[in-house]
Amino acid sequence: MKSPDARSSSWTFLTHHARVLLEIARDPEARLRDIANAIGITERAVQNIVNDLREADYLTCFKVGRRNHYEINPDRGFRYPTEADTPIGVLLSMFTKHDLSSISTGSAADSRITGIDRRSPRPARSP
Repeated sequence: MKSPDARSSSWTFLTHHARVLLEIARDPEARLRDIANAIGITERAVQNIVNDLREADYLTCFKVGRRNHYEINPDRGFRYPTEADTPIGVLLSMFTKHDLSSISTGSAADSRITGIDRRSPRPARSP
C-alpha cells in the first residue's frame, strides 16, 4: 500500500482540461508550447485538449497576425450533470481573480473572456 504522501502526489483536483483553460484565461494569446510547459504535459496533449474545448463550445480561436487568440465562453456550464448549471466562469474567476463582467458589453461574442482584468475579484454569485 502506498503511503498517504505518495497517493496524494498521483492526482490533482483539476484536470488537464481545466488547467489548459486557466492558462488560456491568463494569456489568451499563449502558444501551445508555453501552455504545455506551464502545465507539464506535451504540446500535442494541449492541442488535443484545445480541440476538445473548441468542439464543446468552451473556447473559440482566431488568428491575430501569425498568432492564435483564444476566447473563453464563461457562461458555458460544467460538463458533469450535477454541476451543469454552474458556469465555468466561476472556476476561472476563482483561479485568475479577474472581473468577467467587465469584459461583456451585452452581445454573446462580447461575453467571452479575452484576458485578465487586474482589478478586484468578481463578487460571489447569490444562489
